[in-house]
Amino acid sequence: MKVRVIGGGLAGPEAALTAARFGCEVELYEMRRVVEGKPLLTPAHQTTDFGELVCSNSLKSESPNTAPWLLKQEMRRAGSALLRMADATAVPAGHALAVDRVEFSRRISEAIAADPRIRVIREEVTSLAQEEDHTKYTIVATGPLTSGALSREIDRLTGSGHLAFYDSISPIVDAETIDMERVYFAARWDKGTADYINCPMTREEYDRFYDALVTAEAAEEKEWEKLEYFEGCLPIEVLARRGRDTLRFGPMKPVGLRDPRTGKTPWAVVQLRKENLRADSYNLVGFQNHLKWGEQARVLRLIPGLESARFLRYGQIHRNTYICAPALIDEYLRLKAHPHIAFAGQICGVEGYTESIAAGMLAGIYAAALARGVEPKPVPRGTALGSLMHYITHAETKSFQPANITFDLLEPLEEETRRRIRDKKERHRLQCERALAAFEAWWGELEPALRAGRG
Repeated sequence: MKVRVIGGGLAGPEAALTAARFGCEVELYEMRRVVEGKPLLTPAHQTTDFGELVCSNSLKSESPNTAPWLLKQEMRRAGSALLRMADATAVPAGHALAVDRVEFSRRISEAIAADPRIRVIREEVTSLAQEEDHTKYTIVATGPLTSGALSREIDRLTGSGHLAFYDSISPIVDAETIDMERVYFAARWDKGTADYINCPMTREEYDRFYDALVTAEAAEEKEWEKLEYFEGCLPIEVLARRGRDTLRFGPMKPVGLRDPRTGKTPWAVVQLRKENLRADSYNLVGFQNHLKWGEQARVLRLIPGLESARFLRYGQIHRNTYICAPALIDEYLRLKAHPHIAFAGQICGVEGYTESIAAGMLAGIYAAALARGVEPKPVPRGTALGSLMHYITHAETKSFQPANITFDLLEPLEEETRRRIRDKKERHRLQCERALAAFEAWWGELEPALRAGRG
């Protein structure tokens, strides 16, 4: 059985490389392409490369016994190709895993090109009907910018309509234009290395910035736009309108970022994170927005240290499309009504880079199992991967929204243990220990079966 993967973002390449690793012949489709010397792109992408990161360059925390760390540890144990490349292209980012986005994408593209089992097809897929003859297994990993034609096809297959919210991209600034006399390097609470540039604000500076932000002119909305933002990725101007101090308890939180030059904690702080190993550009952490570019330049240059900043990329907005997963897919990510079609990545209802790669990895594993005649058990509920999959397949359908991995999704400890252990960090450590043991037992049984399968 041939595996067809649709989408060249994060989940698609991960699914393709995973399925190929276990002996499957894979067709990888990507609609971004060059035609007559001109690139055909999406509203958010700037290249035709695989694995292009359009928002942040961070794959979240690497602090032991955090939920994002646990998810990545499980993925490493299963041999995630993209996570291996992320580790190889990491840039200093304190306790987070951030990557040089250009090098990361280059390595993904090279790995796909070098794999003899993967054939790349640069064209838009508009129909899934042919998969009903069961000669192929399809993984739809088209992400937040699924084309209109394929969206209509998915709507036809599911019969229920699918949802959409809007996600935003943070600005990137040229490092040479940052006034280093006005900023300082630090990591919050001195955890990890001091890799973030911190732009400190006095109360007066913050008030001036805040007033300019909430009155700035928004980018023009299209007639078809209905702005339903994901709560975990609100544009900064939307967040600011919730109250004057909202930003000071969110992306501009100064706690744990004492200015070493004064010994004091600023009123507010804007953090900048490296975009690449050369450290020639930085992104404004948490500053995704939907303002006109001229307005962005005016407002952001009110940040201390950025008065003369040159912005390599302004913030912008793009559509994020996803299916109502709990109503439509099973624990193997397959459509219940069409079990030879699976979904992976953000379109299946996970949120975030790491989570998208994780879903792609699982979809590739399950596709390989089906192709090689192996009957897999679903990833255990007690693991981070299993908890994420359990959420997207069992959440309340009426209020379903994409989710990041958090401890809220993981199975709680037994009641007796919770009563005995009050310390949250110790509870999290025990949850991680239990999850990793469950994952290793599951993978230790499944991996040899995949390699020895009938196919």
